[in-house]
Amino acid sequence: MNVEQRRAMIVAAALPLVAEHGAAVTTSQIARAAGIGEATIFRAFQDKDALLDACVAEAVGVDHVLRELASVPLDEPLAVRLTEAAEALCAHLERMGTVIGSLYASGHRRDRPHPPAARADGEPPEDGRTRSFRVLQDAVVALVEPDRERLRLAPERVAAALLGLLFSRLPARGGAGGAPLAPEELISVLLHGTLADPGSA
Repeated sequence: MNVEQRRAMIVAAALPLVAEHGAAVTTSQIARAAGIGEATIFRAFQDKDALLDACVAEAVGVDHVLRELASVPLDEPLAVRLTEAAEALCAHLERMGTVIGSLYASGHRRDRPHPPAARADGEPPEDGRTRSFRVLQDAVVALVEPDRERLRLAPERVAAALLGLLFSRLPARGGAGGAPLAPEELISVLLHGTLADPGSA
């Protein structure tokens, strides 16, 4: 196992513990979960903060969810494709929120990255959040594209609408009615609206 593989293995073992304990998680807990000696952690990471930062980077990274989106069969009905996409994206957002929220609540502050350098074409630099949104949108566009001719909006607009709904999918206050929309409900609203008879609007 090379260093990068060892780091990835340690981060995978650490993520559930970080989500549960935040910055209070100990390297001995992580070592036990990974089935390694504690010293092995410090051969892979400079210190505990470096490991926690790697956990944040993994939680916000989109590689895993992109693989899930790419695995959705294009021959499924559009609603099924988009529901599977929404489920994968919701899981990604929930994991990201849990890890970052737990660390923030327990006092861990990630250093802000330096702003990206200006682009040669004069356009504003693209930060990590914008880049992640763009690649996720492209992946959803690929799922919508087979049905382009059936849609009133371009696949790019449908993908942007879906991501907008997902990123604003927060539980409202008070009662069971305040629960966030389930992925299948969200896709129903996206494709059919909220009117029982859309022609009556």
